[in-house]
Amino acid sequence: MENTIQAVTGIAPPSFDWRQLLRDFYDLSKPGIGFYSLLTTAASFWLASAVFDPILFIHTLIATGLVTCGGGALNQVIEVEADSQMRRTEKRPLPSGRVSPQAGLLFGVLASLAGTVYMLLFVNGLASLLAILTLGGYLFVYTPLKKKTHVATLVGAFPGAVPILIGWAAVRGSLGMGAWALFAILFLWQIPHFLAIAWMYRKDYARAGFPLLTVIDPEGNRSALQILNYTLALVPVSLLPTLLHMTGALYFGGALLLGLGFAIAAIRAATQRTNTSARQLLFASIIYLPVLLALLAIDKR
Repeated sequence: MENTIQAVTGIAPPSFDWRQLLRDFYDLSKPGIGFYSLLTTAASFWLASAVFDPILFIHTLIATGLVTCGGGALNQVIEVEADSQMRRTEKRPLPSGRVSPQAGLLFGVLASLAGTVYMLLFVNGLASLLAILTLGGYLFVYTPLKKKTHVATLVGAFPGAVPILIGWAAVRGSLGMGAWALFAILFLWQIPHFLAIAWMYRKDYARAGFPLLTVIDPEGNRSALQILNYTLALVPVSLLPTLLHMTGALYFGGALLLGLGFAIAAIRAATQRTNTSARQLLFASIIYLPVLLALLAIDKR
């Protein structure tokens, strides 16, 4: 058929690029967020396990991955107009037109439903409920609030930290002090991490109409204060796993050093208030969390 069209018109019809389509749907799922969700879920699963169950572990990661993919896609469907106004996001699959909003919506709904049902069938009810709360908080509270108030950053840190509870709930079917200590670590970590991004792209966010703290306070005074407060609070909170007898001295010393290094980057970002110092803070946050989780896993009691 393609040869016939080319023979008649002299123009070769465009070929369908399956690899590009797969890349687009991969990008639609927000793989960066998904990676950290799976990483935190895996770490908490391991810490909660007296005897590691590899089958349950795989089921938990599959379900969490589906929920995260669905939430990321639905978030982009909701924010497609804003994404089209930001240089950082204008080339995403939806604003660029490579994927239609209808296809994105269908993908997001199916992935979200599949993840929550899979979690219910193959993990447990509490983990499935937490997955639903993550989706609900992310899509119906945090996402619409982003257009209304800078408090959305704080609100969004709650659903953003829930995946670490899912790993614990998958193993134990309940949440204890250990789970909430991990939740607190992840919650506090998110604020300086996101504010670093918000400072670097504050003009983009302003163009799209997001009243983030870095937009409404261009001098950076309030952003600097929050970066310092949450990063410094993270130092003692990160030591809770050892105080709760979940880890030993190796984790305690490592967490303390990581926290102090993160705090130094936060102090520099808060005082200098430049894109360079914000980028250094972002880099520090990206290093901090995986290394901390690795120490948790290595030094588990």
